[in-house]
Amino acid sequence: MAQTKPDWLSHIPDAAQQYIAGHRLDEIECIIGDLPGIARGKAMPANKFAGQKNFFLPNSIFFQTLTGSWAEAADDKIGFTEPDMVLVPDYSTTSAAPWTADWTLQIIHDAQDQKGDPVPTSPRNVLKRVVDLYHAQGWDPVVAPEMEFYLVARNLDPAKPIEPMLGRSGRPAAARQAYSMSAVDEYGPVIDDIYDFAEHQGLEIDGITQEGGAGQVEINLRHGDPVKLADEVFFFKRLIREAALRHDCFATFMAKPIEGEPGSAMHIHHSIVDRATGQNIFSGPQGGETDAFYHFIGGLQKHLPSVIAVLAPYVNSYRRYVKDHAAPINLSWARDNRTTGIRIPISGPESRRVENRLAGMDCNPYLGIAASLACGYLGLMEGQRPDAQFKGDAYDGKEDIPKGLYDALDLFDAASEMHAVLGEEFARVYSIVKKAEYEEFLQVISPWEREHLLTNV
Repeated sequence: MAQTKPDWLSHIPDAAQQYIAGHRLDEIECIIGDLPGIARGKAMPANKFAGQKNFFLPNSIFFQTLTGSWAEAADDKIGFTEPDMVLVPDYSTTSAAPWTADWTLQIIHDAQDQKGDPVPTSPRNVLKRVVDLYHAQGWDPVVAPEMEFYLVARNLDPAKPIEPMLGRSGRPAAARQAYSMSAVDEYGPVIDDIYDFAEHQGLEIDGITQEGGAGQVEINLRHGDPVKLADEVFFFKRLIREAALRHDCFATFMAKPIEGEPGSAMHIHHSIVDRATGQNIFSGPQGGETDAFYHFIGGLQKHLPSVIAVLAPYVNSYRRYVKDHAAPINLSWARDNRTTGIRIPISGPESRRVENRLAGMDCNPYLGIAASLACGYLGLMEGQRPDAQFKGDAYDGKEDIPKGLYDALDLFDAASEMHAVLGEEFARVYSIVKKAEYEEFLQVISPWEREHLLTNV
């Protein structure tokens, strides 16, 4: 007798259906992104998934620090009881896991409490909350992320500096070879697997280029819905790591993995479409720049300082904000100028957009996009006007970026307007978790301290 196809399989994307066509589906990974953006969840046999009505995980996954310890972020009234969340599958996210040994699909889930309300500390729910604010105004926000990362040699000793990977020639990947095709060819087998995995997963790559660092690569994604694009970045981080492991190297999304090399960013391009007319609200009937265009820029300038702790979430993140190292150090804006934190790319009226260059690739994609959109939203609501366009090299201007995570968290804690957009409970928990991570960092003695303090002070 032929096996009956489970009803839920008819709701999954074509790419996932094509991947398992003619094969016995073995396993389902029920996943959700935590605060750092790590995929957490549970795997189960496919036949068990079809029979399950609900999936549960404790809400404590959003109180966990990057090192695996727990922040004291629970409700003060009831203590740290770890109540279960209900995981609800979003079948539109169903995607292959082509690096596994069997036929496996992964599905992103949304987190609800036991009353059916969105869990406010879930990063995907935070982004949905911000997008809903745009929808309430009759707008569809559109984003296009750019992903930068390094392919590096395997590093099994945390005390050892990270080194570039060895290319096909047997030589380490070279630095300062931006846009070089032969540099990309050096690690072509890794790139080939990235393409193959992405195709199996139904993810569209707009382009791959060599960046300025040794083994640094940039992948551009096509513009679209913010939640869908954040899902794609979430998926891409995992598949890129898996592709690298196949070729005896690591992929790292650290903001600044190698001393003296450029950092890795997640530049975010923004535009907004009027839901009634389908027109870009940054462009007027004659193609000129609108008030909304300037208000969005003004919102970024005013409110980005309050969310730097989200866009740059670790102590390492602030090593990226270095003058003349292809990363912004201020909130100036300009047209076609990569030295400013806010850049207006060359485009026609229909595709007029604003690029936020401050987010690091180490940020959670849901939270990074949510925070950036939140700044623009507040600017639109406030009618915020930007400073005059910067002329020249913005590295010669004043620095507007907090120097470290703790200063950034102070700004985040004081930003009541931003908390109202992102969610009060999310803001509370995020701050406590990040401060706990910082306290953990302070307990570690670095090689620099041993080198220069041990016998000299």
